[in-house]
Parts: sequence; C-alpha cells; structure tokens
Amino acid sequence: MKRDFDPAQPEFMDQAELLDGRPSAELQRDLSNLRWLNRHFGAISILHRFLNRWLTPVILDPRQPRLRVLDLATGEGDLPRELVTWCRERNIPVTVDAVDANAATLAVARDLSTEFPEITFHEGDIRAWNSDKQTSWDLVLCSLALHHFSSEDAVQVLRHARQLSSRHLLVADLKRSRMGALGIWLLTATFLREPMTVHDARLSIRRAFSGSELTELARKAGWGAFQQADFPVTRQAIWIDRIPGNNPAQHC
Repeated sequence: MKRDFDPAQPEFMDQAELLDGRPSAELQRDLSNLRWLNRHFGAISILHRFLNRWLTPVILDPRQPRLRVLDLATGEGDLPRELVTWCRERNIPVTVDAVDANAATLAVARDLSTEFPEITFHEGDIRAWNSDKQTSWDLVLCSLALHHFSSEDAVQVLRHARQLSSRHLLVADLKRSRMGALGIWLLTATFLREPMTVHDARLSIRRAFSGSELTELARKAGWGAFQQADFPVTRQAIWIDRIPGNNPAQHC
C-alpha cells in the first residue's frame, strides 16, 4: 500500500480556524473523538508504557527539581494531561511545554486544561519551535504528528525533536497498512461518523508511514541508536532510551 500524501489536501483539522475567537463545534467534536481514540486505541497506553520504563523510579537533579517535558503537536492536550496526572500520583514535580501549530486546537486544549497549571501551551511550528527560556527538555514526546508532513518535513521534525531532548525521546504515530485502513473505514462508517473525523481518520492512515519508512526517516534525521516497535492498534513508535553524551546525574 503506497503512501498517499498530497500537501495540497490537508486534513480538515489542520485548516480549522477560530470563529469569533472560539473554536468551532465541529472541531471540538472531532478533538473529542480523537481523545476517545487515543484512550482506547493505543496512544495513552504507549505513553504509560514509556513513563513506567523511564520514570519509575525517577531521580531529579536538585539543581533542576522538576521533570521538564516537551510535547510536540499536542493537539487538544490529552497526553500532557495524562502525563501530569501520572506524575501527580507519584509525587513527581513536572512542567510541560505543549506546542501545536493550530490556534483553534490550542483554544480547545487550554479550555480542557484549566486544572493543569503544570502545562503551558505554545503556538508554533514543531519543525523549528524553541522556547526563549530553555533549549532542552528531559523528555520530548511527539504523538500522531508525522503523517501530517511530507517525508522531508518529517525528517526535520525528528531532527529537531532529537536536538531538543537531553534525556528521553519518544515519537509515536499510525502505521500504514491495508488492514489498518479497512479498520478505520469500518470504525468511521459505523461509529465515529462526524464528517471531519471521517475525512481525517481515513486520510491519516493513508498518509502514515510504513515501519521501514519510519526507520529511514529516523536515520536521515541523525537519530543514531534508536529502537522501534509496533503497538496496538495500527500504531508504531521509535524512541531513544537515553540521549548519548549526557550525564545521567543531571537528568531524570
């Protein structure tokens, strides 16, 4: 199954705009559907897997007493909220910088995250975004974003994410397959039937990278030694357990 990517035909959610300063009801329903999919179809379970792998137990540098996390392409912020909840339950102080390019999506994220002061949302292009206050984070995450980009831009996203991480790095996305495309078609034909969700979900799986393509992207981005695996449902991830050349005593 060949990748079907046309930059002239973006997903509807990427084109969403604020209407009178507010996100549209259609976008809010679509993001709610995505939140449900993340909860039940793998994104949250992948996050938990790596939080348990990397942060149990966690030892923080006394000079930097908070875990610093960067979430690239945060969407409506469900993964940062899940991460903060996980850290709260374990008494791990944490701050999260969450970045997305779409102002309307960020408006939804901010509305849903009022009880999570640990999270700061930023509007920006994840291929180049950086903070004025710091240049690296203990943990850099990027979930369900790469399929929105051309191969060349996906390499830039991966290269930039690698540069921003001082310790751990995790990038997860859909994995393109005929079975995955069929499953998403059935799901959006019978259950998640909102027009934006139907269009974007079916387009996303066709735009996703295969496992070998993702491997090649990471190599072109200079990731060096990394690991890769498939996860349920129609998901894959690449990660670096520990960024080479950093002093373990200085990070979580």
